[in-house]
Amino acid sequence: MEKNSHKVTAELVAALPTGETIANPYPLYADLRPQTPVFGYQDYPPGTIPGQDEPVTAWVLMKHAEVDAAARDGDTFSSRDPLQEASSAPSLMLVNHDNPVHDKLRKFVSGAFSFREVENHKPWIALCIDQMVKEVDEGDIEVVAALTSVIPARVMMHLLGQPDEHANLCRDWATAFMLSADLTPQQREASNQEMAAYFMEQVTRTDARIKAGVSPPEGLIGALLTAEVDGERLSLEEVILFCVTLVVAGAETTTYLLTNLLHNLATRPEVAQQLRSNTDLVLPFINETLRHTGPPQRLFRVASREVEVGGQTIKQGDWVALFFAAANHDPDVFPDPSQFDITRKNLRQQLSMGVGIHHCLGIAVAKLEATALVEAVVQNFPGLTLGDVDPVPQTASLLTHSLAELTLRFTR
Repeated sequence: MEKNSHKVTAELVAALPTGETIANPYPLYADLRPQTPVFGYQDYPPGTIPGQDEPVTAWVLMKHAEVDAAARDGDTFSSRDPLQEASSAPSLMLVNHDNPVHDKLRKFVSGAFSFREVENHKPWIALCIDQMVKEVDEGDIEVVAALTSVIPARVMMHLLGQPDEHANLCRDWATAFMLSADLTPQQREASNQEMAAYFMEQVTRTDARIKAGVSPPEGLIGALLTAEVDGERLSLEEVILFCVTLVVAGAETTTYLLTNLLHNLATRPEVAQQLRSNTDLVLPFINETLRHTGPPQRLFRVASREVEVGGQTIKQGDWVALFFAAANHDPDVFPDPSQFDITRKNLRQQLSMGVGIHHCLGIAVAKLEATALVEAVVQNFPGLTLGDVDPVPQTASLLTHSLAELTLRFTR
């Protein structure tokens, strides 16, 4: 019996990175979660190049208590990614740093994402999204191409102080880097190089203006070049990598969050009616979407020392996969987890945006975009439903859970 149990567990672990699981991971999570921690999961961290880089073999953590504890213990579960560091892809700032370097780097950008600074961008973001929604024609629209991938790209380029017409570049760069586009290694590497070259040019040009005594254009690039922490400034390379990080993290995850929100609006008309009647419910709706169908599924860590988790010994140097989405469906924390319920009292315990030092820096911006989109859609299109074309799930990477294509029928 025990041998059969191990076999079933191994089969579940082997099925994690398959397209079928990526499209609908929650049934497998429910079967595997009681057996975790388990070892043997093979997959790729973001920024690596499948077919060129080797996958990692990792422990799987899925219980809420274990994922939450590991995510908060950066001393034991390191965010440094030796595979990405050796890859040709640009390294990410903050995401792949531990303390004390992480906190020092975060200070350079934390001001730009403070509540006050984010509120300064709120009118532009709300107006931009409201105009985009009002320009939508009635009928069937594929919303990923028309709305949900465009909005985060436009917002991120606006924050960086870049031309709005360059926003179309962000989506392709982000999906290539985050592995959610099905590309050849050569295509993925070319995209990464194009993104790095773009920001190298923008950062170098802005730096030259500053050194010539010309005021830099508004935006994060100029702010990062002139920011000081303890008398130090970022290098040009660090500013470039910050830009890359903001694009791939901000555009990709928010695109999928907005897509999942619209899918929930179209398939849950009773919830949409509640939001239309009471906009105070929009934030709980966003938070429950993050818990129930949040885009982030898992992130990797590396054990910096030997540690025991759930009766299993994780050795120094072992890779560990923290499955935030599985933790969000842990029935010990969220009763009846498959039920979509915006009245849950403990939605702050959902882990989609991370916890500890790596709590998502841009969550306030993402929620501004999400709030503006939901409010505009429910007020302008009360008859929103699924269109005639079936949704197409994203199946390229277990890093995120969402739809690659979503056709909705807009009715005023």
